[in-house]
Amino acid sequence: MGFGDLKSPTGLQVLNDYLADKSYIEGYVPSQADVAVFEAVSDSPPANLCHALRWYNRIKSYEKEKASLPGVKKALDKYGPADVEDTTGSGATDSKDDDGIDLFGSDYEEEKLREERLAQYESKKAKKPALVAKSSILLDVKPWDDETDMAQLEECVRSIQADGLVWGSSKLVPCVVEDDKVGTDMLEEQITAFEDYVQSMDVAAFNKI
Repeated sequence: MGFGDLKSPTGLQVLNDYLADKSYIEGYVPSQADVAVFEAVSDSPPANLCHALRWYNRIKSYEKEKASLPGVKKALDKYGPADVEDTTGSGATDSKDDDGIDLFGSDYEEEKLREERLAQYESKKAKKPALVAKSSILLDVKPWDDETDMAQLEECVRSIQADGLVWGSSKLVPCVVEDDKVGTDMLEEQITAFEDYVQSMDVAAFNKI
């Protein structure tokens, strides 16, 4: 488990792929997990790794608040995808030292408990249909100049994912958000984090659906 060497292009690519459908390393709010991984990244990821760059700029904005973020910081190899091979040699041990140690039992139990809770939640939600408030938002995202790579800008913006957020087409058309889950302040903060491409963002229209 882990990202590997986050100071290397390979490690940053693993981090970028991991964040393709996530806003944070763990959960839906910044935590000590993000701090641990952020501190292992030597510098801002390159622009082509837009998921990692979005996350990096977001956590960087918490520079003065890192100590107050929730959670307990763990070893770096406790975070990230579970199928990344440890190529540093630090994970190699004598097989005798591993006798009687269950390396995966706790993770399995946590995953099983998470699945059970998710199933219970889905069951309750199915029994109680609720009206979901939605809004259509037209975002005016301004590039720095006419030399800005608009395709890369669009890719970066679309990399922002959140439960309740549905992007529209690539022209200036409304995107749809669920009001209880997604706010314009959140969108503006994450979009303007792509500072290599985005000069500013305005809400051109906001309509209840």
